[in-house]
Amino acid sequence: MAAVITKFFIASMFMWIAPLAILFGFNHKLLPGSTNLSPYSMTLLSGFLAVISVNIVIAFYIYMAMKEPSDKHEPDPAFVAEAKASVNQSTGNAESSSESLKKQE
Repeated sequence: MAAVITKFFIASMFMWIAPLAILFGFNHKLLPGSTNLSPYSMTLLSGFLAVISVNIVIAFYIYMAMKEPSDKHEPDPAFVAEAKASVNQSTGNAESSSESLKKQE
């Protein structure tokens, strides 16, 4: 579980760092070719690249999640039992309420 949280934290940090680094690089003319652009073009290009960088990080996170072995994670038996009891209880209430409606008619 700690590995999953670590991967999520790292992906979240890259989702913040990558676009800010791109915007910073364009605004301070640190990236090659950004000195020849007009302010309007620089704003559009830096914003577009920042959005693309976030999508790349999300795609990489999804790829890493899909590569995890599925047999490694098993649900907690107590949680499963409690969920089944809750579903059975709500189903029982629905059946009794439909029976009471039939009786009222």
